[in-house]
Amino acid sequence: MTMLVVYTTLPEAESARHMAQMLVERGLVACAQMDTIDSIYRWDGAIQHDHEHRLMLKTTSDRYPAVEAFIREHHPYELPAIYAIPVTHAWAPYAEWVAG
Repeated sequence: MTMLVVYTTLPEAESARHMAQMLVERGLVACAQMDTIDSIYRWDGAIQHDHEHRLMLKTTSDRYPAVEAFIREHHPYELPAIYAIPVTHAWAPYAEWVAG
């Protein structure tokens, strides 16, 4: 089992906070952190600029399919960013806490 950091972005602080809360309550992630970002991207053939709220979710590779499914089901975007980065080094007690 590998520790992962999963990222997604949401349009409003309240929707990001709500998703983070639900993921932690359901035991799908150990911790969720949120920050405000500016995003510039191409969508529907035009350059877009939006303020978004990025979630950084700490979980494990075992839980990733359920985390992705939950985000996809509850996300307001047509094509949400959902991606995971493996954590190759972590303090063992912290990694054990994330693993639950």
